[in-house]
Amino acid sequence: MKKHFACVFFLIVFIRLSLFAQTIDPWKITATTINPSNYYGVTVANGMIGIVSSPEPFKVKDVVLAGAYDLYGRGRVSNFLRSFNLLNMYLDIDGKRVSATGVSNMKQELDMRHASFTTTFDYGDQASVTYTYYSLRHLPFTVLMDVNITAKKDITIMGSSVMEAPDALRDVENYYNEIDRPHVVISLLTSTAKSPTGKLLMCASNTFLFNEPHGQEPRVIHEMWDNNMHLMKFSRKIKGGETYSFSIAGTSITSAHHDDPLNEAERLTIYAKLEGRQRLIEHHQKAWDELWKSDIQIEGDPQSQQDVHSMLYHLYSFVREGTALSPSPMGLSGLGYNGHVFWDAELWMYPALLVMHPELAKSMMEYRYQRLEAAKRNAFANGFKGAMFPWESAASGAEETPVWALSGPFEHHITADVAIAAWNYYQVTQDKQWLREKGWPILQATADFWASRVERNGPGKYEIKDVVAADEWAENIDNNAFTNAAAKVNLQCATQAAKILGVAAEPDWMNVANNIPILKFDDGVTKEFATYTGEGIKQADVNLLAYPLKQITDQTQIKKDLAYYETRIPNEGTPAMTQGVFALLYARLGNADKAYHWFKEAYEPNLNPPFRVIAETKGGTNPYFATGAGGILQSVIMGFGGLDITPSGIQQVKSVLPSTWKSLTITGVGPQKKTFVVK
Repeated sequence: MKKHFACVFFLIVFIRLSLFAQTIDPWKITATTINPSNYYGVTVANGMIGIVSSPEPFKVKDVVLAGAYDLYGRGRVSNFLRSFNLLNMYLDIDGKRVSATGVSNMKQELDMRHASFTTTFDYGDQASVTYTYYSLRHLPFTVLMDVNITAKKDITIMGSSVMEAPDALRDVENYYNEIDRPHVVISLLTSTAKSPTGKLLMCASNTFLFNEPHGQEPRVIHEMWDNNMHLMKFSRKIKGGETYSFSIAGTSITSAHHDDPLNEAERLTIYAKLEGRQRLIEHHQKAWDELWKSDIQIEGDPQSQQDVHSMLYHLYSFVREGTALSPSPMGLSGLGYNGHVFWDAELWMYPALLVMHPELAKSMMEYRYQRLEAAKRNAFANGFKGAMFPWESAASGAEETPVWALSGPFEHHITADVAIAAWNYYQVTQDKQWLREKGWPILQATADFWASRVERNGPGKYEIKDVVAADEWAENIDNNAFTNAAAKVNLQCATQAAKILGVAAEPDWMNVANNIPILKFDDGVTKEFATYTGEGIKQADVNLLAYPLKQITDQTQIKKDLAYYETRIPNEGTPAMTQGVFALLYARLGNADKAYHWFKEAYEPNLNPPFRVIAETKGGTNPYFATGAGGILQSVIMGFGGLDITPSGIQQVKSVLPSTWKSLTITGVGPQKKTFVVK
């Protein structure tokens, strides 16, 4: 009897687990409970424009445009600008405006495979509505929204495209134009405004795309409401059982991106109009199909698979080939951290992108290369040689950290982080021409910085004093483990690059590298800084010496440092990527159980509803934290997957899988687009 009961019990558990597995789509995140008071939007982006979802029908929370900054708001420094919200709509059915209070059965879904966001709902006994929007991957400044209305009985609809200027912009000007050709009529709703100081001209334009033959499309009417808002609208009768479809295509661009943004906004919108809905979607999907040739496939753990896809999707969404732009900690998910670029880009997001899509990583390195002269000016101003990259960087490459944050003048490890990223780009691509033209100038100037930055107090005591550590709770301390080790790696990489290129390395670089101290406690644990006595730490510091710096390679030492510092991370207030490093290191040590524990601990407590978006900290409310996603992806790719960036390219070292994972397949790796499988 007991045996029979046990069999029945395990059969029930198996069935439940099977049903659970079936409900988790690896590519789609679906929300059927939309609670506006506990709603954190998810982003559709193409590396240039980010569209953040809203719980309100026909609204988007934010439109975020990469590379557009001006001085306003936080800390007397440049900030990301909120752009014109060019996808907000009104829909009236039989004279009544559709709103959240009047809809039922609302569902929202992010399709990560093709980067689209769909909302569906019922509106009483009158209609069922579906709309989907895209930030078009093949057109950097262009977005599309597709609307389908199925009438349950005869109804009259009015659709309005609404253009409203954000509060921070000034000198708003609104335009409406109709271009009439024998084959088409194009209605253009356009707005321009100056950024808060007048530095930039912000422009947006959109148009309706109708499916009716030319001459039968609805008549479009323009209405000016006030200086900051205008709209264009149309009416249409729909018979019961009929589905009526239309689209809105639009462009957002600024003088930071184009010398003539007003005319270009309208030109690009006209281009989208005449391409037509079907071709726009086909080209967009084809571009995402290419991106997803570099994928991470987990067999046996459907929730982890969906979550890893979400992390990879967001990194792909926040970076674009050929832009010379680099992502902020929150990417294009909002205005968090003002859109500034930190070490989050080079140390946390960049390695996963470099392995999966080197061409995306190249854009991030181009961002730094184009700001190398600004980094040299920064070093000069601080009394050093070479180049000193700013802790917070925006458009110009000057220091953009608010003065009350001591990380600006003191968190110097960012300079080594940039240099190591440049060296890793060469290692993965083996592109000597790039190394000579762009990598070497970065490596040379940053090595010169560290040679001038150290204080030479005798053999083994070329000390780096008065810094903010990678653990940012440690301010104005001496001989920080990560800063010192990163400086050593920077100097070593510059020396290796010189040898490859056949140019003379500065002999003093290796002299300095060999004399920078890494401190230890009496029991052999690596000491975070000179006066460290075991305090709680904000984020990984010492453990980064094992990975990615590879300055500690002895497994006994790595285990000792992990055992000590994993107990120094408090339960709250620490960023997600720290636990990702613990997971990676335990995986490389062969401890699958501990690695999986830290993998889940890195992000599950940070998830916000309804789309499992990652916040920076446990219980945090500032998503999407792309930095954390980058760190966790490294735990999968370089930890469980065992991939490693070496002088001869990407290789697979020791790998281990969690007990619930049957296999891990990483496709499209590196320039050769290799596949690696772990079972």
